[in-house]
Amino acid sequence: MHDEGYIKFESDWMEGPSPGWYKIQALAEWRQRMFEVGLIGSHPDGIGYGNISVRDTPADQFLITGSMTGHIKELGPEHFTRITDYDFDTNRVTCRGPVTASSETMTHAAFYHASRSINAVIHIHNADMWRKYQGVMPTTSPSVAYGTPEMAYEVVRLLRQKERPARQLLIMGGHEDGVLAYGNSLGHAASILLNCCDRMFRPAKSG
Repeated sequence: MHDEGYIKFESDWMEGPSPGWYKIQALAEWRQRMFEVGLIGSHPDGIGYGNISVRDTPADQFLITGSMTGHIKELGPEHFTRITDYDFDTNRVTCRGPVTASSETMTHAAFYHASRSINAVIHIHNADMWRKYQGVMPTTSPSVAYGTPEMAYEVVRLLRQKERPARQLLIMGGHEDGVLAYGNSLGHAASILLNCCDRMFRPAKSG
């Protein structure tokens, strides 16, 4: 049974207008690319997986795909929301937009909290990548559930280690197939994932 989509934090949702299209166009385009290659989508039981976010101004706010959008092929402005505040200690997220925040919002917030150089985060599911890089790339504890303050603290801890690998991936040890990529832009984060997939499925050279 998959547990994606279940919000585990207190959500203060203020229903309001969508973020301007000029702010979310790149989000929608990269999210579409992730959907097309199967890194974001839905399981046979209809439960969606994967989400994408980008830092906005002021710098402690960010834009993210809304809850229960993983199964939707093409997202429109009504599928994005703005995170205006979050608090790991009280397990609370405040958002404003036409849809409530993704169940992984707390985890995305941890990346932006940990480093001002991180401007985009993409959460995908890929079994091959998850198995290959578990324990090789920074990996959260298998006992820590997705979308919780504990996961947020784990992400911050891993990102603030003195030495971080050049490939900006983080494996969710307790969230089967869950992989997070981050970068200074959406294109940067997306290219990390797409390049990894390309290498995995590229035919081996003979001879």
